[in-house]
Amino acid sequence: MKYGLNIKSEAALDFVSLGALVHRLDPGVIPFRKATHCDIHVSGGEFNVAANLSDCFNLKTGIVTAMVNYPIGALIAERVRVMGVTPFYKYFEHNGVTGPNMATVYSDRGQGVRAPVVFYNRCNEAAAQLKPGDIDWGHVFAGGVRWFHSGGIFAALSETTGELIIEGMKAAKAAGAVTSIDLNYRAKLWNIWGGHEVALKVLRGIVEHVDVIVGNEEDLQMGLGIPGPEVAARSKLDPSVFFGMIDKVTAMYPNVKIVATTLREVHSTNRHSWGAVAWIDGKTYESHTCELDVLDRVGGGDGYASGFFYGLLTGASEQEAVNLGWAHGALLTTFPGDTTMATADQVRAFAQGGSARIQR
Repeated sequence: MKYGLNIKSEAALDFVSLGALVHRLDPGVIPFRKATHCDIHVSGGEFNVAANLSDCFNLKTGIVTAMVNYPIGALIAERVRVMGVTPFYKYFEHNGVTGPNMATVYSDRGQGVRAPVVFYNRCNEAAAQLKPGDIDWGHVFAGGVRWFHSGGIFAALSETTGELIIEGMKAAKAAGAVTSIDLNYRAKLWNIWGGHEVALKVLRGIVEHVDVIVGNEEDLQMGLGIPGPEVAARSKLDPSVFFGMIDKVTAMYPNVKIVATTLREVHSTNRHSWGAVAWIDGKTYESHTCELDVLDRVGGGDGYASGFFYGLLTGASEQEAVNLGWAHGALLTTFPGDTTMATADQVRAFAQGGSARIQR
């Protein structure tokens, strides 16, 4: 028992995520209304963590999700293979006209004083149609899984996805896996079908089954209804508000042993101050703060979660785990796309105080 968790020492898979796969269209610094071309990044908050843990940290990971038999599905599945993630797909057939579809996210990068803009096309999304009974959890957990993860974005897609997360969490617990959720509260998604009250009901039901929460103070307030403390933050990098809410979280959910988040002060689209914190089994930990020259901010939070989980899965000290997450999240913002291009050696070097001096 370490960190308040009972993490298996070995299993066929170190980490499995449940969530939606999407493809993000990225015209770079050009806004969509003037774009003439764009890059395609395969993404999904839950998938990103599994992909990062596989590609950067060489862990054995999987993704449980929907897949559509059409060219966009094939494009996405190819990227899953390249990142070394084992897929557990529920397949859907595309009718050639209206779907079901793999969701599209549109996101330009912004520049300087112009913020990035994100919008969606999740119409008739296959992942939103996933429901309890669709996944053979016995097959997923057959060889053992050390850690099972899902997220609030997937929970927000439909009335059945949150129910599927709970089914998966119960199966994970029965198989002896640690469970986690990234709350990722997205009002736009919840407002389509349920709104804030439904979000609270769904997310609270999920958190009853989890050991680890990733989420900032807004996620805790909006996603779980945790009241904020009687303290004002000095800045976006001040963790006092976040830590001031932990007692309320653990009073409501004594099963939760870890709560972690990133801290980000946005000076401009391309210049951020970056930190990370975690409450782990009764104690608090903070990273250093660094200044980021941001190329693409999408996926930075998932980068933190994957580096942090890697530290916990490999028995690092609590402070080392926070530092690894902080370092990997920082490095991820220097790459285009939503998933990692860093190496574990780069992450460790930066976590230990490395610099951007040229490597010869």
